[in-house]
Amino acid sequence: MKRWGAMLIGAGCLFAAVTVASGALQAKRDAKEESLYKELELFTDALSIVQTDYVEEPQAKRLVYGALKGMLATLDPYSQFLDPDSYNELKVDTEGQFGGLGIEITIKDELLTIITPIDDTPAFQAGMKAGDRIVKIDGELTRGITLLEAVKKLRGKPGTSVALTVLREGENELKEFSVTRAIIKIQSVREARVLEDHIGYVRLSDFRENTPQDLGEAIDRLKREQMDSLIIDLRNNPGGLLDVAVSTAELFLDRQQMIVSTKGRLKNQNFEFRSRRTGQANGLPLVVLINEGSASASEIVAGAIQDHRRGIILGTKSHGKASVQTIFPLKDGSALRLTTSTYFTPAGRLIHEQGIAPDVVVPYEPPPEPKGSAEDKTRPPGEEIFEKLEHPGENDQQAKRPPDNQLARAVDLLKGIKVYQAALKATQ
Repeated sequence: MKRWGAMLIGAGCLFAAVTVASGALQAKRDAKEESLYKELELFTDALSIVQTDYVEEPQAKRLVYGALKGMLATLDPYSQFLDPDSYNELKVDTEGQFGGLGIEITIKDELLTIITPIDDTPAFQAGMKAGDRIVKIDGELTRGITLLEAVKKLRGKPGTSVALTVLREGENELKEFSVTRAIIKIQSVREARVLEDHIGYVRLSDFRENTPQDLGEAIDRLKREQMDSLIIDLRNNPGGLLDVAVSTAELFLDRQQMIVSTKGRLKNQNFEFRSRRTGQANGLPLVVLINEGSASASEIVAGAIQDHRRGIILGTKSHGKASVQTIFPLKDGSALRLTTSTYFTPAGRLIHEQGIAPDVVVPYEPPPEPKGSAEDKTRPPGEEIFEKLEHPGENDQQAKRPPDNQLARAVDLLKGIKVYQAALKATQ
């Protein structure tokens, strides 16, 4: 009886402790709400003064939109308030067609920075590079500019021009660019071909809705062309949709392998994404190319392949963006783009602002000027066409040569892997 009484007393103490803890938690929540309401009083007071005393009668929606933009801008470079026009632009962007220059941008060190110029766009053709800092747009300083404001200034009607003043890393003088806007049509699979020694090469420019399907079809086609190993080029790929990155990564992995996990402040923001099937490129010798322009979804794919030792990552350190943004539509057609979680590689690595370090570091070296290039410039245009017709084999071989030193190293690496695998198989 005494023991039973002691147990009841213990249970009573536990119940009391839980009650006290619950009360403390509620008190803490109440204190937070009270603090928020006090700050809201400050906002409403300021809003009232602006409405009554500003030199001109302000528009209510413009004031609210401005307040929302400022609020989101204080959080991080990726959280934004999107007015209805900007939200529609974002949806169009995701679908793969818009009018603009063809650059992915961010705010880094309080400067408007190019993550990467998208291949074969006006910005790429003008010579803009990843890491360039845009300090002026049409003569106006970009000090304090938000991503949303920058996008609005850079996008526009095709055929119109925008003047950009750029500070390039490692150079002291400013560079001036005049870039003509165009319709930017994004195709994720920019190149897919077989190089020498049956090595396949696929270059992805970004991650959009159709990327996994397009990449899968490209891999199937290259297999029919006798591909037995693969290079995936993610250089200057700024990323895209999280679910697309997951579907892309699973093309190279076994079923049920971890691809990425996300962690947020709320439990419903914590997810683990695993491959749902064995990928069609699983088992192929694989090299993935990355550089400082590889960000977000590119880093998810590269991180999964690296952590599972599924392939070799080659190039230079990636950009280092590991935050996930969620779109919250609002009733008037506007939306909040809010950072809701951070992602981790399968091994639990947080690569935000750190980037993914390649297994094999190979800095990019611009290819040397071809011999006779000065003479080629003076040749009649038709002469080159006749030369290709007279020497078709030579031109085919030139087309199969790796165009840069990083790709050349990837080809050499795969050749070595295949020689080693053949020798190992012969001893078994």
